Amino acid sequence: MGNWFAYTTLALWPLISIRLYRTKTVQAATLWTLLGGFMFLPVGTSVDLPMIPPFDKNSIPVLSAFLGCWFVTKRRVSILSGRGWVKWLVILFIIEPFITAELNSDAIFIGGRFLPGMTSYDALSAMVNQFIIIIPFFIGRQLFKTCDNQLLMFKALALAGLGYSVLMLFEVRMSPQLHTWVYGYFPHSFGQQMRYGGYRPVVFIGHGLRVAFFAAITLTSAVVIWQLKDKIRQFSSAGVAYYLLLVLILCKSVASTMYGFAALLLIKLASIKNQLRIATFLVLIALLYPTMSIMNIFPHQALIEWAASVDADRAQSLGFRFDNEHKLLEHGQQRFFFGWGSWGRNRVYNQENGKDESVTDGRWIITFGQFGWLGFIAEFGLLAIPIFSAVSVSKLVKSRQELIMLAAHALLASLVIIDQLPNSSLSPWVWLLVGILLGRSEALLQKYREYMRSSSALL
Repeated sequence: MGNWFAYTTLALWPLISIRLYRTKTVQAATLWTLLGGFMFLPVGTSVDLPMIPPFDKNSIPVLSAFLGCWFVTKRRVSILSGRGWVKWLVILFIIEPFITAELNSDAIFIGGRFLPGMTSYDALSAMVNQFIIIIPFFIGRQLFKTCDNQLLMFKALALAGLGYSVLMLFEVRMSPQLHTWVYGYFPHSFGQQMRYGGYRPVVFIGHGLRVAFFAAITLTSAVVIWQLKDKIRQFSSAGVAYYLLLVLILCKSVASTMYGFAALLLIKLASIKNQLRIATFLVLIALLYPTMSIMNIFPHQALIEWAASVDADRAQSLGFRFDNEHKLLEHGQQRFFFGWGSWGRNRVYNQENGKDESVTDGRWIITFGQFGWLGFIAEFGLLAIPIFSAVSVSKLVKSRQELIMLAAHALLASLVIIDQLPNSSLSPWVWLLVGILLGRSEALLQKYREYMRSSSALL
């Protein structure tokens, strides 16, 4: 439970977003509504009303952005617009949890623990939740179409990282205290934020790993602007990039630091074609990972041994994650297509005493356990399609600036999807980012088709 200020902040966020939509472009207002909510709203505090998902850090910024687009700027956002795979995956994404709930009406008794069956109430609530989750994806797809919109996204992310770094560095030095001081409680295990004789920053994001991933994304954005030879406000983009790299290292997350270093090197040194190839490779790994894990052909042990050569503690942590994945995957395969649903039914419990013996770290295993194979296909398919679209349309783009942003954006989105294997970093602003990539790719394809039609007419 948060203090009075936590609830006040949640209540004021829609009013702040309305002000943004009245004074800024719809693109800038959307970016700061979603990014600001992610960076500053309290973690875990919510207002839970019947039949609808809780109003919290994730849902309030999304609904604020949705209402701001529709009623303040009069920009219509349609969830089922367009054709092809995206439309069908969205339909599956929204209705699949309803089917899952209806197929999990049985109660479970295990080791003295009671897990209730899911009801039609749960089914409807799950559908509404899925609808809210996917809104930023379509705002990005429909309202961020131009090169300038894409550049605005990169600059907003870099600027957000630059401003937030002040709070992050404070907690690196003083320990993660800001959420407790401002909202009255610490949102996670304090012990997990202690690494290498110091602290991971948590600020108002909830966990040091999520902060580190955010830092990696903001660093990548600064590197893109550096590659474009542009500035971030009055600051040198190269200077900002080096500074954010230092901040990322101080976040003490091996995976996110690797993401940031790799993105910096690829954007600055690799060709556009190779950046797109690596983005495609990472997406394919993410999509095939569950199948490879089920068939025992993914090199889990080799990764643990490699990690051991770098850091024994990180190897132990990685092995722990893989062990839990294996248990959860075996449990999930019992209801392979539609999953176990909510109420903790996707977790593994001791047969004798009912103790929860599982840890769900990766987004992929959470989705697979709750919503099954079809749920995984729907969610990860929506994350993957924008990257494939960007790779496809890149062959039609002639502008060097547009190619730099398109390739870097695809690479950035591939880091998002690959991070869902060890971690769960999906947030509304991440869905917005991926949706912007799809919208930009579709706009470039439409521009090419119009050019071809006009050329044909002239002939």
